[in-house]
Amino acid sequence: MASSSHQTFDEIFDQTFDQYFDQTFDETFDNLCNVYGNQEDERRRRKKRVFIERNREEGHLQLWNDYFSDTPTYPKNLFRRRFRMNKALFMRIVDRLSNEVRFFRQKQDVTGRLGLSALQKCKASIRVLVYGSALDAVDEYLRLAIINWFDDEYLRRPTPADLQCLLHIGEVRGFPGMIGSIDCMHWEWKNCPTAWKGQYSRGSGKPTIVLEAVASYDLWIWHAFIGPPGTLNDINVLDRSPVFDDIINGRAPQVNFSVNGREYHLVYYLTDAIYPKWATFIQSISIPQGSKAVLFAQHQEAVRKDVERAFGVLQARFAIVKNPALYWDKVKIGKIMKACIILLNMIIEDEQDDYTQYDVSDFQQGEGSRSSHVDLTYSTDIPTNIANQMGVRTRIRDRQAHEQLKGDLVEHIWRKLGSDQDNNRASMPL
Repeated sequence: MASSSHQTFDEIFDQTFDQYFDQTFDETFDNLCNVYGNQEDERRRRKKRVFIERNREEGHLQLWNDYFSDTPTYPKNLFRRRFRMNKALFMRIVDRLSNEVRFFRQKQDVTGRLGLSALQKCKASIRVLVYGSALDAVDEYLRLAIINWFDDEYLRRPTPADLQCLLHIGEVRGFPGMIGSIDCMHWEWKNCPTAWKGQYSRGSGKPTIVLEAVASYDLWIWHAFIGPPGTLNDINVLDRSPVFDDIINGRAPQVNFSVNGREYHLVYYLTDAIYPKWATFIQSISIPQGSKAVLFAQHQEAVRKDVERAFGVLQARFAIVKNPALYWDKVKIGKIMKACIILLNMIIEDEQDDYTQYDVSDFQQGEGSRSSHVDLTYSTDIPTNIANQMGVRTRIRDRQAHEQLKGDLVEHIWRKLGSDQDNNRASMPL
């Protein structure tokens, strides 16, 4: 009997406790739901999107009247100063992008209202690169579109016709077999990740990214290698660079030229003193002894400035390259640089007469008396192997061939220009 009464008391206690617990839990849960529900409603009310009337249609009309109408507000010279290119080239870019890239087409929103026009989108993107202003999605689409649609034409490897023209100009300037000058430029990286700053910072203490480039007489950039960390010097960058990959892999056309009566088959670049003494590099003479060496050093250092001028024009045209890079992503920084180089080459092609002081009409008319030629019978489709690649690599790095070519160039330039120097000295007053 006692046992039965004890069990009845336990059951009653458990039921009472369960009821009290359930009631308390429900009340607490309801209170929490009410409090946080009110906060969520308040948050939603606060985050309500504000509509800003931007007058897209009036903006397009104003842009058209300012620059593109038959009687524009601003003349052609002001358009070029503000956009760094002629109006015809700008309209060519707009037409190509609006036809090929969906983002740059004018579209309608759900209300049937037209969005930004292709002119407005391209104008905003170009000005981001030109003035280095804040970055946005439009700029990202422009870089991708320029690289995708213009890279094959305006950052191409030299064709046989391009090589023949470069060889001709090189011979006119006193350097047969020369197709340009090579050097490196450092671009400050403001938002470099902290963990990488030691790798990318050099003497100045500021992280930089290196651009290796090859430029010709008209400032056209034929080769661009972007991305090595700023602690590397030009030799370390060269070890990573693909600048000679086409020659090593047998994809480059065969070239023949003669200097001082001796035949050569490897083109070369003019460089500063830090580059190695390879058959494909010709440096100045640091301490020239004698009239011939002095004349050669002066002439080499003058012609080598092409790549330095190209870097200066690139930064003057596009402030985004002159100012420190603001992106965190190194890949995007490389695309910015590549897009700016492509645009620079497009501008150079559009304004060729302003970028070169050499007349190529005699080159276009015929062979003449040139000693530098591209062998058009040489096939670049022949499969290569590791033995051939190592042989070509050895020829490129041949120091003896470098010394021989440099000596022949010293004699060649003296025969070509030495008499002018003697005449200048004779005409100087005592």
